[in-house]
Amino acid sequence: MHTWPNLLSSSPTGPGHPSHRMPEGPELHLASHFVNEACRELVFGGCVEKSPVSRNPEVPFESSAYHISALARGKELRLTLSPLPGAQPPQGPLALVFRFGMTGSFQLVPSDALPPHAHLRFYTAPPGPRLALCFVDIRRFGHWDLGGKWQPGRGPCVLLEYEQFRLCPSRENVLRNLADKAFDRPICEALLDQRFFNGIGNYLRAEILYRLRIPPFEKARTVLEALQQRRPSPELTLSQKIRAKLQNPDLLELCHSVPKEVVQLGGKGYGLESTEEDFAAFRAWLRCYGTPGMSSLRDRHGRTIWFQGDPGPLAPKVSCRGQVPQEEIQGSTEGS
Repeated sequence: MHTWPNLLSSSPTGPGHPSHRMPEGPELHLASHFVNEACRELVFGGCVEKSPVSRNPEVPFESSAYHISALARGKELRLTLSPLPGAQPPQGPLALVFRFGMTGSFQLVPSDALPPHAHLRFYTAPPGPRLALCFVDIRRFGHWDLGGKWQPGRGPCVLLEYEQFRLCPSRENVLRNLADKAFDRPICEALLDQRFFNGIGNYLRAEILYRLRIPPFEKARTVLEALQQRRPSPELTLSQKIRAKLQNPDLLELCHSVPKEVVQLGGKGYGLESTEEDFAAFRAWLRCYGTPGMSSLRDRHGRTIWFQGDPGPLAPKVSCRGQVPQEEIQGSTEGS
């Protein structure tokens, strides 16, 4: 059985455990990679099946032979069903856009061994053993839409559309929009606003702010306005400018490079059946999120932010040190 990111185990082991992570940009990217690799040589056929308990829309697609491919963008994944030449009935491709909620994942399994909570199923065509590509979602906060359009209002993907994130709209565009009320909030909350930071979620915001020693409850506008002063000297050569950025990255640059580090760790340790050993690489990578010695507070949406030192002037008064809030475990969708 092949599995890919399923990030909430039925028996969480602690606040630093990856089971407490909702899928963020890196996990969606890894999921798209899994689908493309696992389904590259497969031909699917027949109807698409939806579980009766899912409230998501039916997928009115039936073809005698089609391929499946995936593309991730921020916290969304587009699955494209492409009929092969001569497939019946004649029709064009159909695309679906998935948002994984808290526990979404894709699994490729034998058709007679479907996992629990497989809410959407795509079956391979004969000959050969019949397999099923399943969208599995234990908590059922995941969603799919027909048509293939990305959700309106989301900004460029911080991971795969970095040039658009920085240039069109650029970091200058972010700074020009500092009057937006989103930047009245603490920087830890602004980082979950997918209009500006598409793909950043709870564990990523903690790691980014920790590396820059930015208090999580500093006003977002104050943090971002400081970037206006960080302009390289025109006297520097291109190589000198690049070296300076690598040595002293700013917040917007880390919004790209930190998720990229997670992708480079690979997909081990994300499946429900993974052992504690499988989580070693990710746990070793974490510097702040859920790690010993760090403090934690809930933001105004009930999400836990991990940090070290002064929380900042907009911090709430009540600490939740060393605890993961029930809102996060049971289904908060803020920033999804």
